[in-house]
Amino acid sequence: MTALSITGYSTALFSTWYFVEQYGLLFDCGDGCAAGLLQKAGRVRHIFLSHADRDHLNGLPQFLQLNSRPDLAIYYPRDCGSFPALEDFLARFDPHLERCQWRPLSNGDAVPVGGNRVVRAVENRHVRTNGVDVKSLSYFLEEVSHKLRPEFRGLPGEEIARLRKDRGSDAVTEPQVRTTLAYSGDTPVDWDQRYHDAEVLIHEATFLTADELAPNSARYNLHSSLDDVLEMVRGYRGAALVLGHFSCRYSNDEIRRAIEAQWTAEHPECTLHLVLPGERVRLELPGA
Repeated sequence: MTALSITGYSTALFSTWYFVEQYGLLFDCGDGCAAGLLQKAGRVRHIFLSHADRDHLNGLPQFLQLNSRPDLAIYYPRDCGSFPALEDFLARFDPHLERCQWRPLSNGDAVPVGGNRVVRAVENRHVRTNGVDVKSLSYFLEEVSHKLRPEFRGLPGEEIARLRKDRGSDAVTEPQVRTTLAYSGDTPVDWDQRYHDAEVLIHEATFLTADELAPNSARYNLHSSLDDVLEMVRGYRGAALVLGHFSCRYSNDEIRRAIEAQWTAEHPECTLHLVLPGERVRLELPGA
């Protein structure tokens, strides 16, 4: 597992943001992000916004007032018109600032973020759409390496070099993808095992029970419940699970008791970390 230092805050309705220090990645930019990071905010190189709810982006004007520069890129769901409108407003509100880059993403797009790492955008179901538009995204930090294809393993180095020259590297090697981190954003639980290979999973758990959701109401954007999340991760193969975005309707003790009642021997042997309402956390997740 890759060692990660993560600073974050996530309280439903109020603010959500997570900063991955090693790679200069910020996932969402809710209120108080700049104040929570202070000088470390200057290390951010890529901002990945999951959707246009204000608790996930209201910290952006202050963050950019302090840190806007040409090498800073902001990524957002391609069909969400709120982001181009916000880009235009900020350009007029702070015309003296150096402009950063705003880039729309579609489902499956991969953004290079340094070295052999990319952040891949995956559509989720938080915002109801017409089935074509992309308005809410989860993000996966992936490390891509290339290994010899099985049929060439064990050959002398000179022979492999000749094959590369004659056939090209793609004919001799195959890509190997390792998911270092997955960030769900706001979304209902997905049962397709998309997160199961992530070394670190950051997932929302707005409500404690599925009975509190209203998935059939057109007025609701969809969220996850703690009981569904814990059921989903029974097959999780990663090393660390981070749960946040809890509703303030619960006390911290209620949240802890609900987890203790449901975290059983059937769950994976990963470390569990909570981002409780109103609390900023700094997580040091060691490598293996």
